[in-house]
Amino acid sequence: MIQRTYWHLEGRHRMPNDYEIASSRLHWWPQLGFSVATPVAAWQERHALGSPLRCDDWERFHDPAERTYASYVALARDREAFADGLFDSALDSGDARRLARAAPAWLETLARVLSPLRFPLHALQMVAAYLGSLAPSGRITLAAAFQAADEMRRLQHVAQRLRMLEEVAPGIARRGRESWQHDPAWQPLREAMERLLTTYDFGECFAALQLSIKPAFDELFVRRLSARALEARDDVLARLLLSHEEACRWHAAWSEALVRTLIDSKRENEAVLQRWTGTWRPRAEAAIAALAPAFAAPAVTRSAP
Repeated sequence: MIQRTYWHLEGRHRMPNDYEIASSRLHWWPQLGFSVATPVAAWQERHALGSPLRCDDWERFHDPAERTYASYVALARDREAFADGLFDSALDSGDARRLARAAPAWLETLARVLSPLRFPLHALQMVAAYLGSLAPSGRITLAAAFQAADEMRRLQHVAQRLRMLEEVAPGIARRGRESWQHDPAWQPLREAMERLLTTYDFGECFAALQLSIKPAFDELFVRRLSARALEARDDVLARLLLSHEEACRWHAAWSEALVRTLIDSKRENEAVLQRWTGTWRPRAEAAIAALAPAFAAPAVTRSAP
């Protein structure tokens, strides 16, 4: 009997949808190994297949949003159209000049808080990409790759906003590197990110990024920073940050779905994940606690626009 194209999706008593077709059984190496012994093969064997995090069938993982390349590109197109419209409107209205007149203290806060943000955002993008490259399931690879693209978009938007503010606060972007490297408030997060960039085990990398650092980071730099921006009447930044909230919720949702898959597959995975999060969550909490005063301090001096 000749097997049909999507034989591995038979037995479902229905036609497979686009997500199932495009995402299932993309990786052959977890089952068949590597044909050629290379350093990359050895790396995958050690840090992916050799991870203490195990699963009987990684294909059981299912992205709750069922994102494919086509659906992600369409979603990203709409989000970029929103961001472009926001930036165009801000340029036309002279938003940066208004902020310089009405909220000079807020610009100083942004120099301390927004400008260094480019560095941890780039780290989040790189780690998500690494996580996807090591994933033993194509569906995890797709989710992590799309997340990496989301982080790159967030980084780009922060850089665009800084470029606009550079017109009224010269040097605001340049100050970011100095703050990231030397400001005591940023050093716990910098240390956590640098440790994360050298966390090579697939399971620990997932627990550190998705279950520890990123949830705390997103709470501070999406929800709390957007709220502070609204207080300072910086509607452009507030709306820009909130436009990334849906993506951050999806990053959390697919991570939670993977955790459920892992625990359902092997109960001992729960203890493995708890051990890692027990190490990484205190680091994330310490990083956020060090940055919290920059958000709590008065940030705006109000005057007539």
